[in-house]
Amino acid sequence: MTTVVFGARGNVGSHVVSALLAQGERVRATSRDPARHGFPAAALKAAAEQAGGEQAGGEQAGGEQAGGEQAAAGQAARRWDGVEVAAADLAEPATLPAVLDGAERAFLYAHPEGIDGFVTAARAAGLRRVVLLSTAALARPEAAASPIARRHRAVEEALEGSGLEWTFVRAGMFATNTLAWAPSIAADGRVGLPYPEAQTAPLHEADIAAVAATALMSDGHHGRAYTLWGPESLTLREQVAAIAAALGRPIAVETITHERARAEMTRTMPEFAVDAVLRVWRAGQGHPAAVSTLVPEVTGRPARTYAVWARDHAQDFLVPKAVP
Repeated sequence: MTTVVFGARGNVGSHVVSALLAQGERVRATSRDPARHGFPAAALKAAAEQAGGEQAGGEQAGGEQAGGEQAAAGQAARRWDGVEVAAADLAEPATLPAVLDGAERAFLYAHPEGIDGFVTAARAAGLRRVVLLSTAALARPEAAASPIARRHRAVEEALEGSGLEWTFVRAGMFATNTLAWAPSIAADGRVGLPYPEAQTAPLHEADIAAVAATALMSDGHHGRAYTLWGPESLTLREQVAAIAAALGRPIAVETITHERARAEMTRTMPEFAVDAVLRVWRAGQGHPAAVSTLVPEVTGRPARTYAVWARDHAQDFLVPKAVP
């Protein structure tokens, strides 16, 4: 039984791939441009051979094996051993029939401009089940005024009328949003915050993926919209302290203006995402954030705390990743 994972190199998609592989599932991982988006060399080579040409895989292999990255590349290839890699773009309906052919399930991210083409291709391919990564913004009172909520709801509505089995994983505040602090932490050991006492309940991306993978692999989730929040409400100052503990060194918190925070955060995040995060932070002043027990209820495993996430991502705060 094959599962197609769209956005397979994303924060959540990559963990969905890992969760499926851990259960012995067959995975077809997609990306608009696999050679550009960091797929391991071995997986790219296999994809190129299947497509009838080895050039893209060979070029990527040469780049990834260079210098001190050879061991890391080997580990990545082993993690993706047996994964079928395919190029697909949800905005280009013509790319979808081939990647959905023979598959029974799909993990999808919200792309409203391409959802009608996806539904058409999914029906034609005989796809049975789809799990959508959606947004908890739909659960907020201001959802009707939120561009993010509207975009995700458009995709949800299309899937609700598709005839497919569907599950929506409406994720709240991603812990990965705090990677926007990485440049200032790495450069001078500080974080500038406009609302340091605002509270959020950050979600580890692996927990979001675990819920999605469970809904893909097991019955009983059709027609469910799971709104996920993290397991604990923490102030932003407490989140900085968790990163400091993971790094084993102090990090100063500086109170800055909303405008300055926005300018700093857009260095590593898209503007629409920065604006959404800042709105949540501003609204989270003076009261605890909503928390959720859905991760353990759905997966049977405890949700990961922010402290665990900080330890998992400590290296990212030492050498922050460039903006794609």
